[in-house]
Amino acid sequence: MTTSLPLSGRIALVTGATRGIGRASASALARAGAHVIAVGRTQGALEELDDEIVAAGGHRPTLVPMDLAEGDGIDALGYEIFRRHKRLDVLVHAAAMLGGLWPMAHVDPRLWDKVVATNLTSAYRLIRSLEPLLRESASARALFLTSSRAIRPKAFWGIYAATKAGLEAMVRCWADEIEHTGVRAVLVDPNQMRTGLRAEAFPGEDPATLTAPSEIGPMIVDLASAASDPGLPERALTWKDWTAAHARARA
Repeated sequence: MTTSLPLSGRIALVTGATRGIGRASASALARAGAHVIAVGRTQGALEELDDEIVAAGGHRPTLVPMDLAEGDGIDALGYEIFRRHKRLDVLVHAAAMLGGLWPMAHVDPRLWDKVVATNLTSAYRLIRSLEPLLRESASARALFLTSSRAIRPKAFWGIYAATKAGLEAMVRCWADEIEHTGVRAVLVDPNQMRTGLRAEAFPGEDPATLTAPSEIGPMIVDLASAASDPGLPERALTWKDWTAAHARARA
């Protein structure tokens, strides 16, 4: 690994790292030189990610099998990052669950609590636990994956839409609070990608018509760079807009 890599020496935490966009983000960050702390619920899938990163020449990641719905684990994770690294440079919060598509009056309270804990409360717990570590970085970047459902809700998407809308409001408030620090918060909308969550929502859709999650890797690396300064997130950055803007810049 050489110092010429764009994220060389940076410490990056990625949630939802076992599949989909989280896994693609972890892999891209590692290939760009970051030391990745990969958080996911399944040990076996984390080990597969480890093999993928090492095979690509990246630093061996730190694997953290954990359910983000259990908030105490997030506090313990923050302490361990402080003990080992004293700072955090990049956060990519990609973990999320759909919870199925239900009429609001039919949502089971236990399912509601689980989706809220995974999609919304975990983000609050990450901010609470990791902000001091992010402030220790000269230029920290915190990326939160969102969805167009946050601003365009639709029948039967109530649980997911509500949690993503809450996430966006919370991240914007936090971004305003840390405006005069070296930490920048970013909302990222990946658009329609070939993920398990997308397949759950649209089981009849042909996955071959969708963008592979690996395509978002360059955007995540760019936003994780110390040189990036997206400003306050007035709206979510979309993968399509970012790709189009970079295509115009190269033309």
